[in-house]
Parts: sequence; structure tokens; C-alpha cells
Amino acid sequence: MTDQSVYAQKIWLKSYEAGIEPTIDFTDMLVPQYLTESAKQFPDHPALIFQGYTVTFRELDEMVGRFAAALKDYGIKKGDSVAILLPNVIPCVVAYYATLRIGGIVVFNNPLYSDRELEHQFTDSGSTFLITLDLLADRMVKLREKTSIKTIVYTSIGDYLPFVKRLLFPLVAKKKGLTATVSQANDLYTFKDLMAKYSPDNTQADISMDDVAMYQYTGGTTGVSKGVMLTHKNIAYQIQQIEAWFPEFEKGAEIMLGALPFFHVFGMSVSMNLAVRMGWANVLVPKPQPEPLLEAISKFKVTFAPLVPTMYIGMLDHPDMEHTDLTSIKGCFSGSAPLPLEVINRFQEKTGSIIVEGFGLTESSPVTHVNPFNGNRKVGSIGIPIPETECRIVDLEDSTKEVPVGEAGELLIRGPQIMKGYLNKPEETAKTLTKEGYLCTGDVAKMDEDGYFYIVDRIKDMIISGGYNVYPRDIDEVLFEHPKILEACCIGIPHPKRGEAVKAFVVLKEGQDMTQEEVIDFCSKKLAKYKLPVSVEFRYELPKSNVGKILRKDLRVQQK
Repeated sequence: MTDQSVYAQKIWLKSYEAGIEPTIDFTDMLVPQYLTESAKQFPDHPALIFQGYTVTFRELDEMVGRFAAALKDYGIKKGDSVAILLPNVIPCVVAYYATLRIGGIVVFNNPLYSDRELEHQFTDSGSTFLITLDLLADRMVKLREKTSIKTIVYTSIGDYLPFVKRLLFPLVAKKKGLTATVSQANDLYTFKDLMAKYSPDNTQADISMDDVAMYQYTGGTTGVSKGVMLTHKNIAYQIQQIEAWFPEFEKGAEIMLGALPFFHVFGMSVSMNLAVRMGWANVLVPKPQPEPLLEAISKFKVTFAPLVPTMYIGMLDHPDMEHTDLTSIKGCFSGSAPLPLEVINRFQEKTGSIIVEGFGLTESSPVTHVNPFNGNRKVGSIGIPIPETECRIVDLEDSTKEVPVGEAGELLIRGPQIMKGYLNKPEETAKTLTKEGYLCTGDVAKMDEDGYFYIVDRIKDMIISGGYNVYPRDIDEVLFEHPKILEACCIGIPHPKRGEAVKAFVVLKEGQDMTQEEVIDFCSKKLAKYKLPVSVEFRYELPKSNVGKILRKDLRVQQK
């Protein structure tokens, strides 16, 4: 790898839109200090909106101070792990900022996880304090015996609602499964009782920017999930990188859609933390299904909407879409999976907004690439590296050898947002982080002559059929073009002659019918013969991650 290489020259900088600098004069400010600053600058601006209940920045800062005092009183000190097992509700944001303010380490967990998955994450992280929902409290009290957790605090969806909704909540919540009666237990408390008991403690703990702020668990694509150690610098600098990429959006002037789960790194950085940094209202959507998404956008006039492809597809396919006003949206950020061209065009036409696709990983806090908002947006591309981010594409067999422009290889990334390493996994860390500080992503990518990057596939997803490399995303994209198909995903299956062949899983749009032969025939007009599916399975739904990404690995496991 020479310094004269096309990657070292950062040819992508020529594709930056006017006004965006390749370097950032980073400010060493801790994430909780962003909240303190916004509370001073925009004290009466809405910070969080939940079902119409509004918390201003001044009130949010005070709530964080109260919960910080509670955490300290229950023995949580600098370096202790606090587990947060919540959807996008007000106490989730409060617990996150309070933990960081006192120097604790946040451990976000997915409320949909099984006890086995949660036990691993609680134990691996050494969490001693848990905040969760009443719906999960009894389960967590039982699970606590197998972990280091001592104290459990629970909240309810009905804790923070407008007056009328709060009155009606007890009448309808039980029927809809939105609340649960929690059995008494030792060291089990309600969130609201704690908030009433303590006065705010706004003392910022003495923390270094290089101290670990979070253990963010990966989805476990290769065995058990790994705890990604993200430092205060990783998270704080990432917010400044995203802010720099969207200069058109002003502080105190936008309304964020808080639909991406905050327990996922994409939602945490691009929705929760960015909104706090920028002094924006954040409209919380704990269950991002099409109906509540459409309602939140139209009712609260959302202007900035980070979403994943399944959310765009779900809204466009919902009957309410036709008579819902979404024209308040100015910008959308899409990540986690490719967004089909048809979906981009339909959504932009309906809203008048601009969708920029980007890319990131848990290990990179997560954003590394985004298409320019007011520049050339290339369909199918993850965009160009954001400021202060370096990239290389190297040979799949020899990582010391860079591949030329237009050729596929493994994507390597370096920047201030790259993780410190994996918790308790030095060997995994050594495999993933090079001595020069590059993150080996495990993604097959290529770069064009303008510096735009394209994800070809995951290395582990690649299918070798008759000696040819087949990237399942190629076939997925073709299937998405068919007007009857809502979702599709392909995997490799054993084949007696080719070694492996392609199997397609297809979800049809409502009221549509197709046969296996029709699907294969459609593909045959657009793909080489060795890439054609040999089998098609029709399903009502496909397995998805907590941010709606189709889980190819789960489909592979189901075939064994």
C-alpha cells in the first residue's frame, strides 16, 4: 500500500458538496455536555415528544440530573455498567445521558431478545443495574439470579402521556398488552418513584475522551454477540461528523423522527444524539410500524427522518399513505440495507424530500459513508467517506494488496469513530483492527472513479456456484424490481453439481400471486445463468433485525 495509491489520495473529496470541509476541528466535549449546552441555548424548546407529551430541553436536563443522583445513591460509580432494556420512550433517553454523566458505561439491549441472549449480554458486560419496562420486569427479576444485576428499575408506556391519554391508558392498556402488573421483589423500583425522590445532580464525572462510554452489542452474525467498546470520543466525534455532513439543517430549527431504535447504534447516533446536539425536538416512536410512523410524521411535522428500507417500504405499501401529508420532511437518511430505486423515487415524489443512503457498522459508531445531500447522489452507492474518514479496498486473499478502482475487495476503514475493540475478546479485536488502526469490515466493496463506494456483499454471504463468485445482493436487487414482489432475500444452498446454488425467499405484495417459474424466468432476463435461483420459497414475512434489516444468516440456519 503506497502513499500514492488512489485511496491515499482520497479521490472522494472531489465529490464533496460545496461548503463541506474534508477536515473537522473536533471539540472535546462529552455527550452529556451536549445536553447541558442545548438546555442553556434552547431551554424551552421541545426535546422529546412522546404521544403528544412534551419534555423541554430544560426539563430533560433536570430529569437526567435526578436519575444521575439515583444511580449514584444505588452505588453506581465511574466504570460501572448500566443495562438499558427499553424501546424509544422518554426514560430510555434519560437513563442513557444520566449513566454517561456519572461516568458509568451504557449497555443498550434489545427488548425483543430472549432470556438466553440477555443473560449473555448482562453477564459479559458485568451490568449491575437495569432499567426496563413493566412488561419485562417479572422476567428480568427471575433472570437477575443468573447475572450480576442487583437493582432493577421499571417504567411504563403510560408514565409520560398527555393528560387525557394518561386517564384513558389504564382502561385500554391491559387489553392491548401495553402494560403489566409487576410482582413485588427486593431491589425493584419504579422510575417515577425514583424521579420524585431525588433532587438533580448535574455534576459531570471526571471522564477522559478515551474512556469507554458504551458496550454496544453486535447482532452476533458469527456466534454469540460481541460487546463493541465505544469511547466517549468515538460517540462525540461521530455526532460532529454527522453534523458537518448536513450543514443545511440548523440548530434549534428541525424536528427529528425518533423511529430507529435507540438501543441500536444507528438510532443512538443519527437520531437521539444528533437531535440533542442540534437542539431539535425528537418525536419518539417506540414501535416503528407504518401506521404510527405516518401519524408521527404528519402530526408533528417531522423534517428529518433517519429510517431503514423496511420502514420506507412499509409506509409506501400502507393504505393510509395516499391521504397522509408527509411534505414537512426535508431530509431522509437510509441505512442498514440497500434501498431499491423504485422505493426512493416513490417516497421522494410523495414527500418532496431528499433521501441520502449511507453506511456504517456497530464498530464505527456507526456512520462512515453517506451520499451528498446537495451533491451527486448515486443510486446503489453507500456514498463517499464522511470527513476525517479514510478507506481502502484490499484483495480478499492478500490484505496488504490494494485493488484498483472498480474492482471488488474487502473494505477497510479508519477514523475517530472506529471502536476501541471488543470487550473481553482480544483475539477478535486483533483480527478486526489492523496495526495501522483500520477496521476490517468483512464487507466486499468497490469504489468508482469519483470515489463513491458500493457494497457488493458480506464476505460470509458470498456464494460460490460452479467456481463463480455470486453475490446474493445482485439477485436481491433484481427481485426487488418485480412489481409483485415486496421483499426478497437470497442465500446459497448445497448443489450436487455446482457446489452451491442460489435459493430465493420472496414476500409478495398483498393480493399478488406468482410461481417459482415466474420468478426464475424474470431473473433470467437480467442475470447470468449461474446466478439464477434454482429454488424459490414464498413467505409471508422474512426474519429481520431490530432495525428491520433482513437477516440472511437466519435464513441460512433455517435451511440446515
